[in-house]
Amino acid sequence: MDNTTIESVTNVNSDLLLKVEAALQSMRPFLEADGGNVELVKVVDTTVWLRMVGTCKTCSMRSMTMKAGIEDGIRRSVPYITRVRAIDDADVLPSDLV
Repeated sequence: MDNTTIESVTNVNSDLLLKVEAALQSMRPFLEADGGNVELVKVVDTTVWLRMVGTCKTCSMRSMTMKAGIEDGIRRSVPYITRVRAIDDADVLPSDLV
């Protein structure tokens, strides 16, 4: 499978991006309290791609945090979003998701 660098992905809806970022901002204090955080990498169609950072990156509760915390929070704030995915590799996004 061919890969495309995240930086080369285009056509991001800036209004949608701002709404997702606002939803993440409301959750960040909880993540930061445990030494972690989350970065918004990209919104592609109805999928949000995130990068877990700090202690969130290696936490054993990472999946639960992503599903029950972050994904639910984003989907409540931005119903248009249907999927939230974490990207492990900081440099590439699968081209079939672009």
